[in-house]
Amino acid sequence: MDYNVEVFHRWADEYDRWFDRRRALYLSEIAALRAVLPQGRGLEVGVGTGRFAAPLGVPFGVEPAWGMALLAKERGIEVCIGVAEALPFASRTFDFLLFVTVLSFLQDPPRALQEARRVLRPRGHLVIGMIDRTSHLGRSYEAKKSSNKFYRRAHFCSTTEALELLKGAGFSPFRICQTVFRDPTDAKGPEPVKEGHGEGGFVAISARKA
Repeated sequence: MDYNVEVFHRWADEYDRWFDRRRALYLSEIAALRAVLPQGRGLEVGVGTGRFAAPLGVPFGVEPAWGMALLAKERGIEVCIGVAEALPFASRTFDFLLFVTVLSFLQDPPRALQEARRVLRPRGHLVIGMIDRTSHLGRSYEAKKSSNKFYRRAHFCSTTEALELLKGAGFSPFRICQTVFRDPTDAKGPEPVKEGHGEGGFVAISARKA
């Protein structure tokens, strides 16, 4: 079993509890994603424990780690076991796909984005939620990566790098929002969501299938 899949399978409960401990950060990320999320039939790729799909009203998910998928099912998500690089769906099935912190864990990001494009309907949208590697939050994650079992093998990217990947896979144009402008440990509640990128640690990108 792939290292990342095994870790998220074995420690799914521990990972899920993280969202309760960092509730202000979690709610800020939800707000940023909601700001760019389109209407229609949606699928979250790498749905994890359903922490994002459930509050955002995304009914379907794909997840390679059984432990995570079981928790997502408990949250009412219809989950298929699978990976982003080989989605178990027919072409032109969904109006939008959601990737939340998934780019950092993909074995083959270009292939996964091509798969996303395949299962999207014409003019469908791909929504990316990510930690910007060049932000204060991204630098903090990078500094602690070696001692964190969940992020040890993650490959965080910058917003600019993510946009280039999306363009290369045939997605345009982009709407970008950002949030988490301070150290999450100091946050007393959810932070504001602003257009653009370059200031916030968490970035939400909506890109349309060209």
